[in-house]
Amino acid sequence: MPSATTPTMSAGPRRAALTDPGYQAFLVLRTGFTVAPILFGLDKFANLLVDWPTYLAPWINDVVPGSAQAAMYAVGVIEIVAGLVVALAPRFGGWLVAGWLAGIIINLLTIPGHYDIALRDFGLLLGAVALARLAQRYHGKEQPH
Repeated sequence: MPSATTPTMSAGPRRAALTDPGYQAFLVLRTGFTVAPILFGLDKFANLLVDWPTYLAPWINDVVPGSAQAAMYAVGVIEIVAGLVVALAPRFGGWLVAGWLAGIIINLLTIPGHYDIALRDFGLLLGAVALARLAQRYHGKEQPH
């Protein structure tokens, strides 16, 4: 039961919001940039999808303390946090993920043979920027819960 200070929406405005293509795009991007970083972050601890330490540029491995796998543990934590920030505050989380992806792109561009993945991650960076901009548009508006 909503409190006196909690705005409620009737079924009509809820349906209208869900049929807004911009809001639909916002929901798709918010969901994707919440779930993917959390799953990929968790996999940094299991290496089920790929051997993650091979994606760390040698020059970065030389400057971070510990092993490449230890660095991937830190990367995993950062990715999980980024996904949670997107879920809770997408206006900021979108920019956080975009910045993180920029760092990943720089890392990948310094590893021969990983340019295709860097290009894919550039596309993801554009999606994260779009999420941040859409989140700004829909922030504070009454939307379906």
